[in-house]
Amino acid sequence: MVVDTQQKDGVLPNRMGGGPHGLGDPDDKQLRKVEKEILVPKIMRERAKETHCAEVVKAFETCCKANNVLMVVNCRAENDALKTCLGRWYKDASFINECTDIYLKERTEYRTSGLTKKQRAKIAAESNGQ
Repeated sequence: MVVDTQQKDGVLPNRMGGGPHGLGDPDDKQLRKVEKEILVPKIMRERAKETHCAEVVKAFETCCKANNVLMVVNCRAENDALKTCLGRWYKDASFINECTDIYLKERTEYRTSGLTKKQRAKIAAESNGQ
């Protein structure tokens, strides 16, 4: 039995089209390959650097600024500490799930409203400013 996953007037599977703005089903929780391998890890990197490894990132940045060209040689210890800290969080299953949930929430909001995160922030800033 063949299941037709194509929309009648498009080439995308039904789960990737439709929704209130034609951007996909807001309640869909399946991740595409690019989301799993690129978009969720991007959130993981940002959150790990900002929240869990902030002191190590700051130490590495300070070392790099102080050593300019020689940073490759002089900042090895700070670089190793940063890699260790980030690596620990990249392997943490609960952290991966947390970042995946953040991504899915952002994607749901986009599919529901039709506005990107930046566009929603701009609208919120404009409404607070008036």
